[in-house]
Amino acid sequence: MSVRYVEFLVEEPSMEAFLSVLLPRLLPEGCEYRIHPFRSKPDLKRNIASRIRGYSRWISPDHRIFVLVDRDSDDCMELKDEFEEVARLAGLRTPSYPGCLPWQIVNRIVIEELEAWYFGDWQAVRSAYPNVSASVSRNFRYRDPDSITNTWETFERILKRGGYFRSGLRKIEAARNIARHICPERNRSRSFNLFRNTITEVVEPDR
Repeated sequence: MSVRYVEFLVEEPSMEAFLSVLLPRLLPEGCEYRIHPFRSKPDLKRNIASRIRGYSRWISPDHRIFVLVDRDSDDCMELKDEFEEVARLAGLRTPSYPGCLPWQIVNRIVIEELEAWYFGDWQAVRSAYPNVSASVSRNFRYRDPDSITNTWETFERILKRGGYFRSGLRKIEAARNIARHICPERNRSRSFNLFRNTITEVVEPDR
């Protein structure tokens, strides 16, 4: 059965802005979607259980739910397990449980933050902001996007050096601008590729 509706739960408006530009290129025509942003990660964690219970009462076989949350400084496995338990208590299937396919909800951890996905495709960043340094992607500190610490602060600092966002990174604006240039197949972030591959699994189940 083809999937015709996907709901995305994200922790903040910048991820909503990024996905709103990117998803039309990842999802096939006829597959509808909705992005629900929370105000913050704590807000998402406070409200996720009640929202997932609500989904469990109406979700149909051709619907899927994505939960996207930043790792930040949390332990990745503990954070993932926390959200997996929410799904389990609501009676929804995730890919983590053998024999539970087709899954209904998937939890994906962004490591460490959305800005790591930008570092994963520095060519897209330079297309949006041409004056930033071209050497960033060759610098050993940034070769593994998912290992960069204080990701958004580091990203902001590099863009300021290029003459952008002198008064502070405007996350929503940057998310939209960079998403227009992102090439999903080119991205070096493992967490981005896991997200992209899961999208492919949803829309091309027989692949």
